[in-house]
Formats: sequence, structure tokens, C-alpha cells
Amino acid sequence: MQQDELTTLIDKTATLMAQYERRGEAIDARLQALGDTLQSLTRQLPLVVKMSADGVLQTLPAEMGSVMRNGLGQSIGDYRQRLDAAGHDVEKASQALAGQIGRLQRLHRQLIWKATGAVVLALALLLAGGAWLSLHYTRVIRDNQLSAELLKAYNGADVTLCGNGKLCANVDTRGARYGENRQYLPVRPR
Repeated sequence: MQQDELTTLIDKTATLMAQYERRGEAIDARLQALGDTLQSLTRQLPLVVKMSADGVLQTLPAEMGSVMRNGLGQSIGDYRQRLDAAGHDVEKASQALAGQIGRLQRLHRQLIWKATGAVVLALALLLAGGAWLSLHYTRVIRDNQLSAELLKAYNGADVTLCGNGKLCANVDTRGARYGENRQYLPVRPR
């Protein structure tokens, strides 16, 4: 009965470990994908800025006349605001991505510690169960050894069952007597 419970516990522990490994692998894959996305965004940022600047520079000669009319200062201020807003948006997105990566790394570490704890606990339970079974069967073997010695003595003695289920023995009347009142005689061997 206890062996079945122990086997069930081991099976459940193995299932739990498999789940933790799958989740850890999924988290690793997500971290890798997020890292790749961040690297891609980092590589694309100079190109986006260059393309934006190229687009503005291409339309600049055509707008130069209107800029002069509307005031050079106001146009530069608007351009600066748009550029600052774009830079701020990019910074917010990269900070949010870095925060997600940090949270995923913390979650991954927690899962590793939990899995390690579960393995250590399972091993401790297995060791404790093994120690208990070892002590239990040591006691059983010791008890059976005493019974075996007694059965050897019975098998070597010349005894038989008499009427009414009583034990009769062929005793050595010349042998030494034993007991408090010297009432016991040794039984002759077969």
C-alpha cells in the first residue's frame, strides 16, 4: 500500500517537473523573441530617423517659401516638437519592452527555484521513505531470525505430538537439569 502511494507521489512529481520544464522553455522562447524584436527595433531606429529626415529634407525647398512667410521660428518649433514626440514615443516603447523582459526574467528565475525546491522535496521524501522502509524491514528480519533459531532447535530435538495436541519429548534423564527448581531436562537429538 505504501509502495503504491510512493510510486504515485513519484509519478506526480515527474509530471510536475515536466510541466515546469515546458513552461521554462516557453518563457525562454518568449524572452528570445522579445530580445530579437528589441534588436530589430534598435536596428530600424536609425533608418526610420533617416527616412523621416530625408522626407522632410525633400519637401524642404518647396516649403521654404511658406516657412519664410509664416515665420521661420514657428516651423522650427513645430518640427522640434514632432521630433521630440517621436523620440519620446520610441523611448517609452523601449522602456516598456525592457520592463517586460525584466518581469519575464524574474518569472523564469522563480520557476527555476520552484522546480528545484520540488525536486529537493521529492528527493527528501524518497530518502525518508527509504530510511523508514529499511528500518522496518530490519526489524522484521531480526524478528524472523529469532523464530528461525527456535525452529532449528525444534527440528533438531526428538519431539512429537502426543494425544490431545500435547507436545511429548524424548528427554536425556542423565543430562544436567535446568530452571529455578531444576525441573527441565535436555531433549535428545533426533
